[in-house]
Formats: sequence, C-alpha cells, structure tokens
Amino acid sequence: MKISGAEIVARCLQEEGVEFVFGYPGGAVLEIYDAIFQQDKFKHVLVRHEQAAVHAADGYSRSSKKVGVALVTSGPGATNAVTGIATAYLDSIPMVVISGQVATPAIGLDAFQEVDMVGITRPCVKHNFLVRDVNELAETFKKAFYIAQTGRPGPVVIDIPKDVTQAMTEFNYPESVSIRSYVPAGRGHPGQIRKAVSLISEAKRPFIYVGGGAVLADACEEVRDLVRLLNAPCTNTLMGLGAYPATDRQFVGMLGMHGTYEANMAMQNCDVLIAVGARFDDRVVSVPEKFLAVPKKIIHIDIDPSSIAKRVKVDIPIVGNVKDVLHEMLALIRQTNVHIDSIALEAWWQQIEEWRKPNSLLYVQDQEIIKPQYVVEKLWEVTNGQAIITSDVGQHQMFAAQYYKFDRPKQWINSGGLGTMGFGLPAAMGAQLANPDATVACITGEASIQMNIQELSTCKQYHTPVKIVNLNNRYLGMVRQWQEFFYGNRYSESYMDALPDFVKLAEAYGHVGVRVEKPADVEPVLKEFFSSKYKERLVFFDFMTDQKVNVFPMVGNGKGLDEMDLPPHMRNNGGGDGDRDYGNLC
Repeated sequence: MKISGAEIVARCLQEEGVEFVFGYPGGAVLEIYDAIFQQDKFKHVLVRHEQAAVHAADGYSRSSKKVGVALVTSGPGATNAVTGIATAYLDSIPMVVISGQVATPAIGLDAFQEVDMVGITRPCVKHNFLVRDVNELAETFKKAFYIAQTGRPGPVVIDIPKDVTQAMTEFNYPESVSIRSYVPAGRGHPGQIRKAVSLISEAKRPFIYVGGGAVLADACEEVRDLVRLLNAPCTNTLMGLGAYPATDRQFVGMLGMHGTYEANMAMQNCDVLIAVGARFDDRVVSVPEKFLAVPKKIIHIDIDPSSIAKRVKVDIPIVGNVKDVLHEMLALIRQTNVHIDSIALEAWWQQIEEWRKPNSLLYVQDQEIIKPQYVVEKLWEVTNGQAIITSDVGQHQMFAAQYYKFDRPKQWINSGGLGTMGFGLPAAMGAQLANPDATVACITGEASIQMNIQELSTCKQYHTPVKIVNLNNRYLGMVRQWQEFFYGNRYSESYMDALPDFVKLAEAYGHVGVRVEKPADVEPVLKEFFSSKYKERLVFFDFMTDQKVNVFPMVGNGKGLDEMDLPPHMRNNGGGDGDRDYGNLC
C-alpha cells in the first residue's frame, strides 16, 4: 500500500524508537505535522522558538542514550535552528534535525521562505541530506540515524521539500545500511595498545585526562577501573565532568582555563599523560608550546582520527572506540601485571597534595551579600549531588562546573564547544522529559536566561518542573571579568540595567517565582522549593549575587597551565600572577 512522504517520515521515526520530537510547525512541514497528528507512537513537543527545539533535543540526547530529534519549517525556521545544530556539532551530540524545504521545482528560485539549508549547515553538521525523491526517504532516515550515533557522534540534517512529503510510494524501512564512504572506527590497534601499556609501566608521574568522548562512548566504568588500577590522579574536562566521580580522592578537579590549581599543575608536570576521549582544545591547553615545555609522553585515545595530534603532538595515538580500547588496555594491564613504581608514585601524590592544600576554589561567604559559589555548593548539598544540572554560558557555568560535584556521567549538560547562551532552559526541558523522575536544575544568569525565556511557556504546557537557579549579578558576568582584567575596567555594554522582575515573569507564565537577597536565606529557600511539595512545579529562583566576584583560577591568553591567575589567598604561594589588582574578588 502506498503512503505519503509525510507518513513515511512519521513511520521512520517510529521505527527508530523515537520518543519525543521537538519542533515548531510552518508551511513547508504541514504535511509532516498532519501525519504526526494521526499517530500515537511518539509525542511532539511544541517549543516557542526553533533554536529551543534543537537545544531541547540536545538536552534530551545528552541526558539519555538516545538520538534527539527536532523538526522545523523552511526559511527562518531552518535558520533559527542553526545555532542549536552548531552547538550539538561542537559537542558531538547525536541528533537528527528535519527541516522543511520549498517544493523541488522552486529550489534555487528564491521562493518564499527558501534557504539553502544544506549549504548553510554544511560546516556544522556531521552530514546532511536534501531528499528530492520520495523513494529515497526511508533509506535516508536510516542513514541519518546511523551516522548520527556511530563513530564520533553528531547532528545530521534531513532537508525535505514539501512536494516530497506529498508524493506517494510504498514504505520499506531497511534493517541496516552500508555506506561505502563512512566506516567508523571500532577496536584500537592491538600493537598501539601494547605500546601504551608498556609506556604506562615506565611512568613516574602518570596523569589521566578524560574528556567528553568517554561520556559519549559510555566508557566511564572503564575510566574508573583504569584510574583505580593505576592509582593515578585523574582530571576531567568541562565536557567530561562525571566521567570520574568528583568526590573521589583521586579526582583533582576540572582542568583548563578555569581548572583547579592542582589539576593544571599535574597536567603540566606529569611525565606520562593518558588522554581519553579529549582533544587538547584551546580552553584546556592554552599554548601547546608552553604545555610541552615540561617533557612528557602522551597516549591519546579517540574515535576521531582528525582529533589526534591536531593541536598537540602525541607519542602513541590509538584510534578506536574509547570503551573498547580501555577494555583491552585494562585486560592487558592485568594480564601483564603492570605496576607503576610505588616510590615514585607516592612522591607524585605528595606533590599533588601540596598543590591541593591551599584549595584554589576557596571563597569567603559573608553575611551581607550572596556569593554565587555558595548557591551552587548549597544546591549540591540540598540535592544530595543527584540532580541533573544544565547551564547556560558565563561565570555561572564555571561556578557550576567547579562547585557542583558530579559523580556520574550524563548529569552535567552544558554547551562546551560553542558556548551558547540560551542553551540551559530548553536543554533542561529535554533532560526532564528524558528523565521524568529526576530532579533537573538549570543554573543560569540573568542575561543567558532571557535568550530563550519564552520556553517557560513550553514548560507549562508539557508539565516539565525544572528548577531555574538564576545567579543574578546584573552584569554579563564573564564579559565584565575580561573587561576588568584585560580592558582597563572599561565595562562596555556589559551592565544589565533594565532587567525584568523575574519572580513576576515566572508567575505570569504560571510558575513559582522566589527572590533571594540574603545569604542566610539561600539554604532554607533551596530546601523548601526542592522539597516534594514542589516536585511537580517549575520554580524560578532569582538569587541576587555579588557583582564583583570573578572566576578563579584563570589561565589568561598566552599563558601556560602553570601561569594561572590565582585567588587572593594563594597569590603569595607561587604559580600565579601576584601583581594584578583584582579588587573585591572573594
């Protein structure tokens, strides 16, 4: 029996086990929306902006083991989705984004609401398709889902002209696909794994550096086994938080631009570095030449060969699925009874404890004004460290990463690569729908939250009771910090002097709003509104925080990992810039 292309789209999504489609209708996709209306296998979530649709699909994917799906119309609907697509691409998130297109005879004629979606998204997708023949639609969907979630994951766009959704054909969904030009890596090379294990056995100062690739590959159990088997210190990138438990003694904190003193110093001074699913990006290794100034041997495990040695030359590259490579590496370590020199390892740990002792994340919470770090710490305590946390981008993002101790993967959801303001709330919606029984909190700032604040309406319609923790300092916080440090305190357009009453705004959308101005009220308010009484309600917390607090440590432009700008209490301990006048920071 023949069915329409639109019905085929719906059937393909059913075949892939899709649970939610996040989208916004328009002329070019009305056939698809009509087909969705006539089925009940998956649900559609009507967002209020197409960017939010993709961010919500992104948050859904990151907090689950599923491919996120978004549906947008042609023209402005498609271009509104591009920021979300680029966000997912930079963080390697598996998604399928379906965009409507004008009818095939009108393509290239500047038709109403026509844009070249394939051309626009080519730099920021793993792959994209323009389907011109209804008979190719089912196979295209099978390929799209396969490409999105295999190898290094990423977003795939399917652009579908309206006449293709109207055309009729028989539906046959392939059980599998074979793409000659796409063969994702699997197991790592055994010889390279043997070389890596041999090098590890010679280490005196080993260090394990774990990125988001370990989370994406579901390799966190293997990471934990490796860290504990070697008794080596471990750090996570911003994207890798939760890959190793933050409350464990062997975890030395996040590294990089705003990493802990001990993590950055260990990264700089180790002699054998095991990089797992990480890519030595500019926010981790600011200046490669300075990073390599201390001689070290580097083992780099990644499924994407283009990520290996892109910025930093490595000694033993291993291309393969991180989980599979670590599994074989662990077996070989146990089989050959590899042990790192105990005396050297003890000395290495003593040095790390010396670096850890000053506590580079120390701050002082007085009785007058709320410190943002304090809010995040109390949030961690009140939620018993079990909440799924999303964030927007800025100082609040770094405070969340530094002070909420993530002990499990897929618990921390943020835009790491693109740094997208407006990501937090729609991502929290997606995470809540993927995990209906979980506590989901969005840590945000008063600037970021306004970029997609209209999604408070979506949360009301679909009963997603996320908790919004707004660290309100009335500034573009990270912009202000950089202007203070590098632009002579010239705060050009970083002050927010026309803010809404967020409590009233939340109430206008049908939610609960609460404003907190005193440090003494932080913990009681969090306890009250994270209680079972408000489990089914969205709560908007507007915390009025210190305007002058900065994020420390900080590795400035052109600096090495051992040249951090440190918080005031550490400036006489070496390793940082002790001459800069930072004003009231803590």
